[in-house]
Amino acid sequence: MPIRLKKLIGTILLVALVIIYALIASAVAVTRLAEYGATAHFLFFLFSGLLWVLPAMGIIKWLIIEARPKR
Repeated sequence: MPIRLKKLIGTILLVALVIIYALIASAVAVTRLAEYGATAHFLFFLFSGLLWVLPAMGIIKWLIIEARPKR
């Protein structure tokens, strides 16, 4: 796969991941955390704010791995 195409796909995937993840995290916060206190809100947003990094690391790792040369 050409490197330019791979970078384009990776960029689109990262942007889509951030947008979709933010929408889902916000929806969960609005529906589930309404009756909880500030500590629960803080912990939820702390963990959900860090959790998106895991799939993003996978996408970035895929981006930097070079294709094996064919023999």
